[in-house]
Amino acid sequence: MYQEVQSCYGDIAKRSIATDTQHDSEEKIAMAFGYNAEDLCSLPEKANMGLSCGNPVAHANMKEGETILDLGSGGGIDVFLAARKVGPEGKAIGIDMTKDMIKLANQNAKSTGLSNTLFIEASITSIPLPDSSIDCIISNCVINLVPSNDKASVFQEIARLLKPGGRVAISDILAKEELPQHIVDDIALYVGCIAGASQVVQYEEYLQHAGFKDVLIVDAKSDLNLYKQSTYLGQGSCCGTTCSSKEPKANFSEIDFNEWVGSFQIYAVKTGGSSI
Repeated sequence: MYQEVQSCYGDIAKRSIATDTQHDSEEKIAMAFGYNAEDLCSLPEKANMGLSCGNPVAHANMKEGETILDLGSGGGIDVFLAARKVGPEGKAIGIDMTKDMIKLANQNAKSTGLSNTLFIEASITSIPLPDSSIDCIISNCVINLVPSNDKASVFQEIARLLKPGGRVAISDILAKEELPQHIVDDIALYVGCIAGASQVVQYEEYLQHAGFKDVLIVDAKSDLNLYKQSTYLGQGSCCGTTCSSKEPKANFSEIDFNEWVGSFQIYAVKTGGSSI
């Protein structure tokens, strides 16, 4: 499963690097999921690839001087926005397991003039950073791609990295109900952020078992079918079905993504400190 996801994102990154112009569809998708024109104008041209399902930076209450970590940072869209919010005394770090995405993010970073960004190639289940070193962890449409057997370890790693009282602000795709087996078994829908989506109650359990309090999970009511208009997203999945090495079983044009899953905003605070 990790190989399928890496292949998908690697292909998207390579296509973005090879493309000279930004497409209007990516801007439309980003604005539908919470970014504004000012956000997008401040970014390098290839940082926004229309892969987001929310804007966690807008809801993370970031402060100058903080250290922010983005899990699954892609081309760097949220890292660059966070870097401006925390200022030169702060730091924004991106983690991505795909070499080509790290390459793209570093290319984008060169054009920003921001000296407080860093991109690290690593799995979000095992991040080479010290315990209790991060003020806020964000993620955008990524944790749903982690296989179910490993999802709990992502939240344990988040808890390890956060300072006491540190917080998470995540945008992710969650299942509205138990997914039927024909969707769960479809590798293209998995790589497309649908089949691997956890239910809300599971997400709450992951966070609580990892030592978080004040858990809040909110349905953003966004239209996930917008992904079908993306330049990079293949046949309508939010992470690109044409990247999969296996033939998709589903006809994506006939599937209403909103019926099964939704874009959710997730907030929580690590125990051991006051709520922020």
